[in-house]
Amino acid sequence: MDVLFLVPYVPNRIRVRPYHLLHGLAASGHRVTLVTAWTTEAERLELEALKARCARVCSVHLPRGRSWGNCLAALPSRVPLQAAYSWHPELARQAEQLAHKTDVIHVEHLRGSAYALWLRDHLARSGGSVPIVWDSVDCISLLFRQSIRHAPWAARNVLLRLELARTRRFEGHLAYAFARTLATSSNDAQELTRLAGGDFKGMPVSVLPNGVDLEYFRPVDESLRQPATVVMTGKMSYHANVAMAAGFVRDVLPAVLARLPDARVLVVGKDPPEAVRALGRHPAVTVAGTVPDVRPYLQQATLAVAPVAYAVGVQNKVLEAMACATPVVAYPQAVSALEVVDGREVVVADGPLAMADSIVELIGDRGRRTAVGLAGRKYVESHHDWSDIITRLERIYHEVIRTGV
Repeated sequence: MDVLFLVPYVPNRIRVRPYHLLHGLAASGHRVTLVTAWTTEAERLELEALKARCARVCSVHLPRGRSWGNCLAALPSRVPLQAAYSWHPELARQAEQLAHKTDVIHVEHLRGSAYALWLRDHLARSGGSVPIVWDSVDCISLLFRQSIRHAPWAARNVLLRLELARTRRFEGHLAYAFARTLATSSNDAQELTRLAGGDFKGMPVSVLPNGVDLEYFRPVDESLRQPATVVMTGKMSYHANVAMAAGFVRDVLPAVLARLPDARVLVVGKDPPEAVRALGRHPAVTVAGTVPDVRPYLQQATLAVAPVAYAVGVQNKVLEAMACATPVVAYPQAVSALEVVDGREVVVADGPLAMADSIVELIGDRGRRTAVGLAGRKYVESHHDWSDIITRLERIYHEVIRTGV
């Protein structure tokens, strides 16, 4: 198939979903044209590597100033700021020129939805019949609703409440605006379908989960693991991960250190803000921040934690740790999208004290740690192999090309 793949940010190993979907489609022999926007010089260089995989790459420079200008312009309207953030008329023009020369159009995220609507209307005006698949990834209004309860300061709470109402309306419209809508989890798919309400006219929202690169993230010799070492990973500039790291050090770590004084915590992830960097002043905490390769931290830790207080979709940080056979202790929200059994593939802790208890118990029981780690690896092999997910995506493409729904 000829696939027009529009994603409003450059796919890379941190933005794992578009990165692996694009690579998987190309590896399966499909001709993929990537249409995207880059902001930093590092992203522009990442695009060069993607050219080897894609039949064609079309891109524009989208400075952050322009994105903030888009948001300011959208404030008086009913359009969510997320939907306006990545808009660039030149990128829309390039996509429009390519739309008629493809079999299916794949557009990712709420930030890409303006392009999906633009292409839908263009095709309708010009008599085109190319189906559009909108990959919502997560239900953003569901995330906002959860975030409001945890917003660290009043101004953010006001902005979230402003965004929540119009994001709910917008996502409810988007859910039935295209040939197919995708989401990473059944929770997100159900919420998007609910938002569409009685106006839902097409197929139910399809679940296309995130995967994990099982060759890249893999177990190593258990003897390499460091004693009493807890690792926490994620993009640390993301507000939910900031809350996760701060909450763990504040609420969980003291109870762990009371019984295991030698325990230490590694916080690993891109672009930590001052609120996260300040956690490194605790003698038991090391903030590694941005690292060239997260795997050694996962492979050498005693266990990984995901004390996520609020989240939507599939947590890649959990999948990556499981793929390394690193046992994971998580709050329920971090694994709500997974079909795991508590105590078998992961350990679910319902609150700070329960998490501290589980961490201490696992650190003291090597046999159980090994069993949970191996079961976690087996789970991701069975449920989150990217090659299986690509096969599911190909099936969806064929369905919409054949039937339009």
